[in-house]
Amino acid sequence: MPRLFPSAKHSPVLRRTRRALAVCLPLLLAAPLTVLAGAAPAGAAPDDASPRFKGVNWARPGDNYVDGPVVPEGLSASDGYAAVRAKATTILTGFRDTAGADTVRLPVNTKSAPGTAWGDAYAGAVDAATGLGFNVILSYWEDGASSGGKVVNTAAFDAMWNAIVAKYGANSHVYFEPMNEPHGYTAAAWADVAASWVAAHPSVPRDRIVVSGSGYNGEVTSVCADQRLAGTRLSLHLYAFQFGPKTYDQWITEFNNRIGSCGARTVLDEFGAPMDDGRDYNDAASTDNFVRYLRAATDIAHSLGKGSVYWPGLGGKHSYRPDYDWYALYRLEGTASAPRLRVHNTTGLDRLAYAWGTRSGSPTTALTNLGTQGCLDVPGATTAVHTQVGTYACNGGTNQRWTRTANGRITVYGGTRCLDAFGQGKANGTQVGIYDCTGGANQTWTFHSDGTIRGAQSGLCLDVDRATSKLQLYSCWGGDNQRWKLTP
Repeated sequence: MPRLFPSAKHSPVLRRTRRALAVCLPLLLAAPLTVLAGAAPAGAAPDDASPRFKGVNWARPGDNYVDGPVVPEGLSASDGYAAVRAKATTILTGFRDTAGADTVRLPVNTKSAPGTAWGDAYAGAVDAATGLGFNVILSYWEDGASSGGKVVNTAAFDAMWNAIVAKYGANSHVYFEPMNEPHGYTAAAWADVAASWVAAHPSVPRDRIVVSGSGYNGEVTSVCADQRLAGTRLSLHLYAFQFGPKTYDQWITEFNNRIGSCGARTVLDEFGAPMDDGRDYNDAASTDNFVRYLRAATDIAHSLGKGSVYWPGLGGKHSYRPDYDWYALYRLEGTASAPRLRVHNTTGLDRLAYAWGTRSGSPTTALTNLGTQGCLDVPGATTAVHTQVGTYACNGGTNQRWTRTANGRITVYGGTRCLDAFGQGKANGTQVGIYDCTGGANQTWTFHSDGTIRGAQSGLCLDVDRATSKLQLYSCWGGDNQRWKLTP
């Protein structure tokens, strides 16, 4: 992700000016290449049978730019290989079970390569991912061997990549992104660097090389037109904060201009928007610029069909929130040895599901309990308030169709009734049912990677009483009667 304020000595005005130039200059530099290419092919595309990346970025707290080991959130630099692999397995499983992810983009640097203390432990994250069937994109971030968007220590850079390719080159699930956001180079100079990397690693299949677009990965047409990079994948980054407000159609145009005719090779491997403030990304009529942007981004990713990688799933900047990135899909909870993810905004996950083709993107589904295998059900399809709900054989009825909202509500009957912890109860055994939607904290629910749905007010789990199949609040203990899944 482009850095907003890398250090205190940079003024906001100067940074905004540089940001505008960084966004615009790559297109200006790329234009002659596009014109010269004429009707020539844009370079061989990866095989159509290649994976459609359904991914999230797993980042270091505070961002991945660090002159030291890069340690994603939830891991510790003191962890050994086994601890890293165990934690990573839990976190990655959470990405998969809540979002349908099958790809993770991980940062690497010269202090995190195989052969370093952290790099050898960090291998546990890569092995955990590939062991789960995930694809892994390893992307190099500035760490001192590069500065200002340019490699300044070629020997260290080359040694890092040689070690990484030697370890993971034979693993078909691992992809290599030589440099994240090479904004210190002109488009032509960056193409030279990327072509040199490709030539230096002939054993790596080209469709497992992800070449960043020029600048802040802001356009891919220049690298696409370079025949030395034919057959590689291309990486685009685009964020709303880089521009002024736009309509949905203008955002679509912005994406298309920066992709050009290169859609068959392009992976949108960074994009994101605020996830912790209740924006409804399912609202096609929204006038909110972030909503328009994210809907355009996910529509573009859906239409291209090559996948996308959201920034960030976990970790990232702490610019607007003291202890997490407000763009993050998840908040880390649980314990150091048993991490758990809390979803910030279910409508963000809905849009990713649509982008990836895993679900329709509708926020309305059945909620199936893993213990009873029944669906969350309003008895007799009544609309009467204060009716306790339960689970019942799934039948597709309107009394089993529940809508998850951006502000944490779970509604039924077209939003006319809300799932409610009766009497503002916060004790074990509190009945749960339907009531008029009041906006109360007892009608706010959070979704978690362990399959639980928890009351925001009580912290207790949505629990099926095994004797009655009725719903209640109860202390979270890990039983399958407290675990739920979305069912189309």
